[in-house]
Amino acid sequence: MASILIVDDAIFMRQSLKRMLEPHGYTVCGEAGDGKEAIEKFKECHPDVTILDITMPEMSGIEALKVIKELDPSAKIVICSALGQQAQLAQAIQYGAQDFIVKPFVEDRMIAAIEKVLS
Repeated sequence: MASILIVDDAIFMRQSLKRMLEPHGYTVCGEAGDGKEAIEKFKECHPDVTILDITMPEMSGIEALKVIKELDPSAKIVICSALGQQAQLAQAIQYGAQDFIVKPFVEDRMIAAIEKVLS
């Protein structure tokens, strides 16, 4: 099954996503807590899908998205956002994110987003 890189500055959110994904057969190949770390982990594990939070310290998800897409234009990215971040979501789609999910996550929506970008 597909490998997933989870990027979120909240450890509990990364753990929650991991618990949500693994029963569906996905492998979490890496986790990162900010945009800079996301880029390094992306280079290390070459995930099939990257789940990328927008708001993070050091480097935002939008900035990390731009760099990841420069490294690999075919990278599959699902952006995570909180309610009220519509402007950033539009920017993320413009920079190449294939789908987005809004926190708090609904498991069915998360799995559907991953399946969509993998198809």
